Amino acid sequence: MGTLHRSSLSKRTNDSGRLIITTILGIVFGFFVGISFQSLSLNKIQLPSSLTSTIEFAVKNQNQNQIQNQNQILKSDPRYNESSTIPMIYVSTNPRGAELLPPGIVVPETDFYLRRLWGEPLEDLKKKPKYLLTITVGLNQRQNIDRMVKKFSEDFQLLLFHYDGRTSEWDEFEWSKSAIHVSARRQTKWWYAKRFLHPDVVAAYEYIFIWDEDLGVEHFNGEKYIELVKKHGLEISQPGLEPNNGLTWQMTKRRGDREVHKFTEEKPGWCSDPHVPPCAAFVEIMAPVFSREAWRCVWHMIQNDLVHGWGLDFALRRCVEPAHEKIGVVDSQWIIHQVIPSLGSQGESENGKAPWEGVRARCKKEWSLFQNRLATADQAYFAQMGKG
Repeated sequence: MGTLHRSSLSKRTNDSGRLIITTILGIVFGFFVGISFQSLSLNKIQLPSSLTSTIEFAVKNQNQNQIQNQNQILKSDPRYNESSTIPMIYVSTNPRGAELLPPGIVVPETDFYLRRLWGEPLEDLKKKPKYLLTITVGLNQRQNIDRMVKKFSEDFQLLLFHYDGRTSEWDEFEWSKSAIHVSARRQTKWWYAKRFLHPDVVAAYEYIFIWDEDLGVEHFNGEKYIELVKKHGLEISQPGLEPNNGLTWQMTKRRGDREVHKFTEEKPGWCSDPHVPPCAAFVEIMAPVFSREAWRCVWHMIQNDLVHGWGLDFALRRCVEPAHEKIGVVDSQWIIHQVIPSLGSQGESENGKAPWEGVRARCKKEWSLFQNRLATADQAYFAQMGKG
């Protein structure tokens, strides 16, 4: 009996030892297998394809849910920036440079409307001006400018270009406080027009007046002028000039027996065709008025370096068609050219010549340069068409 008892006890002790050792070995083996498993991908483990797809879908779905949750958290943050979730957009028909924007946010045109710094934007403007009056001015002519401005109603937005750099002194006039003032010393109106009257900037205005400062307006009214321009279908026009003052061309001479004229007779040999300048399709550059559509073309023809605009008057007919019908002079609303050489005094004396002489010489030089450039551009275009 004693021998049997000792044998049974020894067997149980050996079984317990083996169990403990097996457990320890299992734990160690499982540990190493776990570490190794992390470095494996689903692609290396030969699982059934249906099981692999299910796992991938679950992982992808989980990632999408996480991204959506993150976006919701971002949007609830006051510092949230929409750029963190910009959609991919490309619209080839948008204006150049705006192709990456949705069309609904693109604003390709602007205006000179003055706006408040407070309140609702939609309530800023009690009235939107329909026309734009621009005048290039110096302070010495402020009394005449005051008389000119008073000939135009609230339907006209006023923009003054200051070639003498003096702007604050104009506050003596109440209307000046609602005008736009742009200042650059010793520059002409065509320099200003090229840089500040881009067609997309003035697109809100039906007609654009680009006037000199030395015009007498006793017999002129802005609203009546617009009525006549619309009545006679003029895209480019000017008021008739008083015959006795500052008259250069017969075409711009006022006729007292009509509202508007579009043709004239000049000196023999001046017009090869009665439908071309200076017998028709012609206005001068001292007081031109352009329709919005005509100005979009004319602006592109203005040269950056030819600041006086000489020669431009003979080329305006390229921007409307038929030019001899859409360019004309309004006789019943007429002005006087006072011929004040204010810009001449802005020049500099060179080689013993007066300042105005240098300005005059520059004007003539620009006329020649413009004509040459236009002829060269025509030749290049038709040569290209011939090759095509």
